[in-house]
Amino acid sequence: MTRTALILGANGRFGRNIAEALARHGWNIRRFDRSKDRLTEAAMGAEVIVNAWNPAYPDWAAQVPVLTRQVIAAAKASSAAVLIPGNIYVYGEDLPPVLSPDTPHKATHPLGLIRRRMEAAYRDAGVKTIILRSGDYLDTEASGNWFDKIIAAKIGKGRLSYPGPLDHEHAWAFLPDVAEAGAQLLDDLVDLPPFSEFTFEGYTLTGAEMGQALEAALGRPVRAAEMSWLPLYLARPLWKLAKPLIEMRYLWQRPHRVDGKALAARVPGFTATPLHDALRQATGPLCQNRTSTQTSRWSEASSTASSSGPS
Repeated sequence: MTRTALILGANGRFGRNIAEALARHGWNIRRFDRSKDRLTEAAMGAEVIVNAWNPAYPDWAAQVPVLTRQVIAAAKASSAAVLIPGNIYVYGEDLPPVLSPDTPHKATHPLGLIRRRMEAAYRDAGVKTIILRSGDYLDTEASGNWFDKIIAAKIGKGRLSYPGPLDHEHAWAFLPDVAEAGAQLLDDLVDLPPFSEFTFEGYTLTGAEMGQALEAALGRPVRAAEMSWLPLYLARPLWKLAKPLIEMRYLWQRPHRVDGKALAARVPGFTATPLHDALRQATGPLCQNRTSTQTSRWSEASSTASSSGPS
């Protein structure tokens, strides 16, 4: 019998990738259309709801609690489980160097606290929930995340602009891999506990190592330099996205990696894409148009919350 997954935010980063992965695994994909669909009705008959909705950072406080209540109500009415792409914001500004499902959630900053409360709401509601948590996304399309919007924006010119010290480790995740791991988890949905959290290992790279890996992947020199945050601080009084972006700066200042042992034990058949292959796919859209100014201005940015960054 074909299983059905309802995808919320199917046009966004995670939603697009998980829809493709689940389709490969034989799921019937139902894409939610806000313009005409009613959530509870759309969820009927679905075995899982993928909550890939991700408002822009400045709208999180107002919209995330409302969306959470709506998804929980739909899940209860339809008896569907919920899969959520999680980020590492929940650990807080003092996050330890290694992050796993056992790492305490101690975030007190606004965005991290919103995510903590969101996840707690699912746990408290008794809805079967799977959190698949990862670091910053590498996507196969220019989807407005940190990598394509800022870091590799000028990779066609051999330049890499890194938001933190070049010697600090940072967690990355190739979105097609995250989605494939999510699909493999849902293959055994019935065997998962009522609430489960998995951390996706992905790749751990310093800024310098990212530059070196891009050089090897692309076969051309790449010059890595630390990005200036001054424009963001200057824009903060006038541009509402600047404040939350600055709030998350600590993720680039505190070295960290993600432990994927628990996920590997649950989906032993999963194989990650080699780093150089992932980088070639992630930079493909950026190298095709070297004259593009898509990523040259902070004012063009949307929410860059890739890690978190479900959308």
